Amino acid sequence: MKARQIEKIGIPRGKLAKLAKWLASEARQSGLDTKTVWATLEAIVADPAAHRDDPHFAPLAKALDQRQRAVANVERGHIARSEPAPWKQWGTDIDAQAIEQVRNACELPISVRAALMPDAHLGYGLPIGGVLATDNAVIPYAVGVDIACRVKISVLDIPPAKLDNQPERFRSAIKHETRFGIGAQFKGCRRQHDVMDEDWSITRLTGQLKDKAWSQLGTSGSGNHFVEFGTLNVDQMNELNLEPGEYLALLSHSGSRGTGAEVCRYYSTVARNLHPELPKHLQHLAWLTLDSAEGREYWAAMNLMGRYAAANHALIHRHIAEHLGAQVLADVENHHNFAWKETHDGREVIVHRKGATPAGKGVLGIIPGSMAGACYVVRGKGSEEALQSSAHGAGRVMSRTQAKKTYKWPQIRDYLKQHHVELVSAGLDEAPFVYRDIDQVMAAQKDLVEPIARFFPRLVKMAPAGERAED
Repeated sequence: MKARQIEKIGIPRGKLAKLAKWLASEARQSGLDTKTVWATLEAIVADPAAHRDDPHFAPLAKALDQRQRAVANVERGHIARSEPAPWKQWGTDIDAQAIEQVRNACELPISVRAALMPDAHLGYGLPIGGVLATDNAVIPYAVGVDIACRVKISVLDIPPAKLDNQPERFRSAIKHETRFGIGAQFKGCRRQHDVMDEDWSITRLTGQLKDKAWSQLGTSGSGNHFVEFGTLNVDQMNELNLEPGEYLALLSHSGSRGTGAEVCRYYSTVARNLHPELPKHLQHLAWLTLDSAEGREYWAAMNLMGRYAAANHALIHRHIAEHLGAQVLADVENHHNFAWKETHDGREVIVHRKGATPAGKGVLGIIPGSMAGACYVVRGKGSEEALQSSAHGAGRVMSRTQAKKTYKWPQIRDYLKQHHVELVSAGLDEAPFVYRDIDQVMAAQKDLVEPIARFFPRLVKMAPAGERAED
């Protein structure tokens, strides 16, 4: 089969022609005769979407289908809205670039409404702390690289004084029951969870990534991901069903590890290839419609990453509690970096919360500060103006590069000592000073959430210095 013959039936030279040639060779080896192969190729060129599930030529059909739609989008061109979708901002200490990013998102033809949380800062496409409702479309970079990044707190039946009396006991529990950093995994003793019994072949990519995901199951990430012990102060009876008082608690923050990052990058590339008509400032906001095969694939993969991220936290908390011989008295957890199908303004929309916490009326969530700042367990107030969302943390005010140039360890250690925090490991780029004051963030969103308990870090472990962080 020659390149000229392949080009003659409508398959362009280059990667697509090479793919067609290779698939044709494989099909013949599996028993298809040459006449059938040619007929199938001609049918795929005529209507690639109809052959996306072809047992021999599915990769070619998908590639041609995406190419045809991309060409159609270019021919139509980017049609600017007559006016942007409406949006509202909480807090005033937000950098201009983050504000510009949410304004850009409101230019998309699929955008319905947006909100900017008081911890917002610059991200890829949508700012971290950005909330965006769209019409029947999902934007991979508006979900984020670390799909379903999550926070979980467990209240344990161990007296808080044990943190001071037996610190090595708690350091050992973290050290033995999770791993930190890029590529971190349990070697030779993989964790077990029902999530690995699910159908990971729901997309070709997740099927390929299943083994990697399993090797990292129960581990923590890099950058601002952490596992820490501290004290939880409960002032009055609430949904936690705990008597007022001080409790020892375990808090963790991480997501879907390297698997989620690969899912994001792959489908972000697919989305951008489908929308070459977008101007440069909107390219990272390329979308996938949920009516398309790519959109359905991403949606399935995203939700699997949500269950996988939840499994990671479940294992970290379960194994640490067992290591300590402790019982869990109460727990709370929530995703961010995710998209949900919700009803707002009387219509179903896709709500992206990139670094934002779900805050529907009565919904419990967690909003951490820095390694030396308070973390709040909150009850959502269901603000429709904010698309039932709130901040997901204190929010960075300094880049990682600048933080490394600005601060030195002696300064950080003195500050942590003053706040009675023991730091097991972390990078300079996670110094407490690179974050906003969490109390100011909470004050800026009093109409979005109500605090029901406060957690104060006492023993903190993050990925050691030198580990790359991901958005």
